[in-house]
Amino acid sequence: MKAAFIRETGDPSVIQYDDLPDPLLGTGQVLVRVGAVALNPIDTYIRGGANYWPLPMPFIIGSDLAGTVVEVGAGVTDFKAGDRVWGSNQGLMGRQGCFSELASVDAQWLYPTPDNIDDSQAAACALVGITAHLGLISRARLSVGETLFVRGGAGGVGSMVVQMGKALGAKVITTAGGQEKADLCRRLGADHVIDYRSADIVSSVSAFAPGGVDVFWETLREPDFDTAVSCMADNGRLVLMAGRTARPEFPVGPFYVKGCSMMGFVMFKAPPDQQRGCAQDINHWLMTGQVQAVIDRVMPLHQAAEAHRLQESHTVHQKSLLSGKIVLEVGQ
Repeated sequence: MKAAFIRETGDPSVIQYDDLPDPLLGTGQVLVRVGAVALNPIDTYIRGGANYWPLPMPFIIGSDLAGTVVEVGAGVTDFKAGDRVWGSNQGLMGRQGCFSELASVDAQWLYPTPDNIDDSQAAACALVGITAHLGLISRARLSVGETLFVRGGAGGVGSMVVQMGKALGAKVITTAGGQEKADLCRRLGADHVIDYRSADIVSSVSAFAPGGVDVFWETLREPDFDTAVSCMADNGRLVLMAGRTARPEFPVGPFYVKGCSMMGFVMFKAPPDQQRGCAQDINHWLMTGQVQAVIDRVMPLHQAAEAHRLQESHTVHQKSLLSGKIVLEVGQ
């Protein structure tokens, strides 16, 4: 099979696109003919040498996939050949990735793809959708009528947080850089969009939500806690999902006087059953049109190295090049 893989960590140039042996199908696994995959910032960190866990070599890159079941292994009862599926959690915790024509995936990490959703849409919703669901529902416990702020509503996770926030009955405030991204956020359902290039976030939030926001979702790799706490209501919840190496200053006094709480999480530590519950809601929202994938561009799999360069420039070097996800079509 063709695959995008590495034999050593490093910059995007270490990614090769070539033939590898077809994967073996183990007990409890599903062999998937991959139709589309999506790129996430964590994929670039792993490729770059982040020492989270040992990697099998050669290591197929990538976390998110969607495709069609070819064969099921012993013990698998939820899927059969011909079923369309999507999933995440590949290439993590020492598992092989999915940027390949075929992938053997533990059945616990796969979910049925709705009939009206194509592989590109399903793959683009995977990691970012499960992340948004875990953060909003399991961690922040967002309720109907509350006010949610998410930084960067045109981004991969941010766009999902905006849409799920609306689906859950919240008022949503977000930021965007420029008119085009601001218009996108409004189409996704944001009630108020702040252009961070020209407006002060704290005063803009205060004008729209004088009492502050109930949930503040921070996406920055270097969190701005002064801004976050200034925007938060009494008993507000601050959600963190990025910034592994960040060590920012923290306004302790204003935070505890307001009775606020802060929570961090990573999606790949959530157990399979919890993630499956997320996927069930995501499928419902996809079928009803309440959530859609925001795809910046679609590329062929053989351009995986270029896709990594672009994602890294956007995320690590903060060049703001993307509105949504990069999807790679397999077999193109």
